Amino acid sequence: MSDKFRFGLEAEFMLANSTDFRPLWYKDVTFQTLDTLFEKISLEGIPSLDGLAAEPPHKKMMPFIVEGYGIPDADFNITDAYPKGIEIRTPVCESIDQVMDVYEELYKRVKKSLATLDMVPVAISHHPIESKFVGPQNKRRHDFWLWAMEVMTTYGPDINVSFPKPITDKLFSDIDDLNAKVNYYAPAMAALSLASPFFQGRPWQIKGSTGKSYRTFKRSVVAPAIELHPDENFRIEFKVFEMSRSSADFKNYFLLVLALFLDESLKGRASSQERIYDSGQVARFGLLAEGMKERMVELFTKAPNVLKKHGFDPSSLKKLENRIEHNSSPADEMLSLYNAGHSLNKVIETYSTLENLKGQSI
Repeated sequence: MSDKFRFGLEAEFMLANSTDFRPLWYKDVTFQTLDTLFEKISLEGIPSLDGLAAEPPHKKMMPFIVEGYGIPDADFNITDAYPKGIEIRTPVCESIDQVMDVYEELYKRVKKSLATLDMVPVAISHHPIESKFVGPQNKRRHDFWLWAMEVMTTYGPDINVSFPKPITDKLFSDIDDLNAKVNYYAPAMAALSLASPFFQGRPWQIKGSTGKSYRTFKRSVVAPAIELHPDENFRIEFKVFEMSRSSADFKNYFLLVLALFLDESLKGRASSQERIYDSGQVARFGLLAEGMKERMVELFTKAPNVLKKHGFDPSSLKKLENRIEHNSSPADEMLSLYNAGHSLNKVIETYSTLENLKGQSI
């Protein structure tokens, strides 16, 4: 597998009631209920799950995960979980189009199954009502435990990419420089995707104005932009994007990640401290945060050439031009929907439907 590009997508969803679109949380559904439901979903026609790992307390290997807070026994073995939502994770795929086809099919199957429980998956990146969770210590490291409680209200995608070995060897010959490159461009990339402008039932207010993303605000200080897996051909998990109800968005996020790592002409570098500061500003102002639009324009302008060089079609990136031109993100659409009717329910209803690559609603 080291001679080719490989791709995978992990996408977390909040759950909502399908009748009134009330946001749900661990108080409303059990791990066992969802796990039993997922075990019955057919995997016919889905590529091999090789490369995925079983996640306790699940006993069956599946592309569907009950996301939430693991409940430990006395030895920190996870025996149960408080659900915050669900995750769809694709098997390892050989192309972006394949990973998106598999993702859409998995989405259709899990959405159909959830309908039997009067639930729908919702593509929003922070729970719009709940903001605080306290659970029994489930990590031996105290800081890991604190973070496990923090993410009980957040939802996001992981864009997974691994590269052919010659590219991998070159990319990871200087990991410090690679991280500095990611630190510089990642906040601007996140700004395109912001999708969590609500906090405790209303638009998030900070320093007298409405913010764009409580999730990015919360995770900016602690959470990394990427995770590297040297034992898996240096698979990269790119973690700063927020959830989307559009398959086209995810396809474009893959292309932008590829462009970031493959383009040797990108000279921007930043420290982790600078990334933390920039991410906090992006959470408030999106692409209007200082320097972010310029970084995004640089990456977006250079992306087509480097993508074509490596055999990828950059044409779908044109769908992001409007966001860059108008400094907008999904959060702005969410706030417009809310302000039109002052209703979270309308926002949740809208974001409980996926738009596939053909522009059709699922």
